[in-house]
Amino acid sequence: MERKIRKKVTGFQTQDGAGVKLVRVLGLETVEEYDPFLMLDSFDSKNPADYTKGFPFHPHRGIETITYLAKGRIKHRDHLGNEGVIGEGEAQWMTAGSGIMHEEMPEASEEMLGVQLWLNLPAAHKMTSPEYNDIRDIQEVQEETALVRVVSGEYKNVKGFQGKYIPADFYDIRLMENKEFTFPTKAENEVYLFLLKGDLEVEGEFCKEKTAVALECGEAVSVKSVEGKPAEFLVFSAPKLSESVVWGGPIVMNTQEELRQAFYELQNGTFVKEDAKK
Repeated sequence: MERKIRKKVTGFQTQDGAGVKLVRVLGLETVEEYDPFLMLDSFDSKNPADYTKGFPFHPHRGIETITYLAKGRIKHRDHLGNEGVIGEGEAQWMTAGSGIMHEEMPEASEEMLGVQLWLNLPAAHKMTSPEYNDIRDIQEVQEETALVRVVSGEYKNVKGFQGKYIPADFYDIRLMENKEFTFPTKAENEVYLFLLKGDLEVEGEFCKEKTAVALECGEAVSVKSVEGKPAEFLVFSAPKLSESVVWGGPIVMNTQEELRQAFYELQNGTFVKEDAKK
């Protein structure tokens, strides 16, 4: 059975960090519908002034952040001593866990196109050790009408990076112009699409660029490019957590008391639980 559309959310222009212009698609108001994915920001600019001020050092706790670039370059640095730069077609996967201080600084490029996605951590792992991974060697599957890049999880026995806490699949699918494509999904997972570049028909329903689409239950999804143009869209799926979410700025916990404690620790200098390895 193919999945039908349950909900659509189209992003809006805003700014974050030190003045980065972006499109915010998912946030506090979409937590339940897009569980276990929390926030989705999209970057799409050919003007370096829109993004090079970046995201200077700031904290996170209770989530994982996945940054994927179709175009451009971003540098990561954190208090643990991790550093990495990703470029076109690469990703960064950061587990904030018990607490991390990091910065993300986009570099001037001909084009900056990509997303940052927040993945919730289960209550049992909210305070796990922070970790950082570059994802550079992304495997691809060339289908008749589309190219599927397996950022994480698995697609037709081709495996990508796998996080430790939620078995999330993340694909970048590039669909040819005037073509249709049907791809399988895991029946037990929640499945969402994000239209990164170009409009798309999803199960016969028109969806415009920068829209996140939540799908009903099923085992496959059919899409079609429109107006004689190719389309690039992201697929992210995982089992639903169905846990309480208490969210304040860069911190996501399960109770108000946990959130208050996190901000108290930020104020008194005890937020970071693990220091840089010597």
